[in-house]
Amino acid sequence: MNPLPRVDGRVAVLDRPDVDTDQIIPKQFLKRIERTGYGEFLFYDWMKDPAFELNRPESAGASILLAGRNFGCGSSREHAAWALEDYGFKAVIAPSFGDIFRSNAVKSGLVPVVVAPEAIAALRLALTDHNALVVDVEALEVRHPDGLEIPFALDPYDQETLVGGLDDVARTLRREAEIAAYEAAHPARFDARAPA
Repeated sequence: MNPLPRVDGRVAVLDRPDVDTDQIIPKQFLKRIERTGYGEFLFYDWMKDPAFELNRPESAGASILLAGRNFGCGSSREHAAWALEDYGFKAVIAPSFGDIFRSNAVKSGLVPVVVAPEAIAALRLALTDHNALVVDVEALEVRHPDGLEIPFALDPYDQETLVGGLDDVARTLRREAEIAAYEAAHPARFDARAPA
């Protein structure tokens, strides 16, 4: 996972509540074992509509998704976060998220930003003049070039995960010396070696 102290970029607006993981990445595309290659199937059914929000010119190249309440509800597929990231999104801003989606997003390096509905409305208004935002994960705020600043909260563990680019393995490896010292001080209770 790459460190993600901040995300600067264009914004795609998906003003729909209760977007579930089945719409984000339909089940027929969950046959891969890699974490890549899902972006082309993001919002597969909706993408067929030329008027769909992500098909609009202003959404091209967006790295931030501004979404409606309860984004990522539904089934617990981690592929939803993978598809968003593979498509090019680095952050999703919404009034609320499905709990499992939010957790999967952090674990895959996608920033889930929760702000009040009024803040979403203010951001949408600001984007009409200039389509760009900064999601500052270190400072815990969303900024627009015109001066709008909106703070957000993030669990300190999740913030450290995103800023440092730490998955579970990287967190464990950071304590490798402590683990080795513990193992050296505590002999094994049984022989785990394979028989000769």
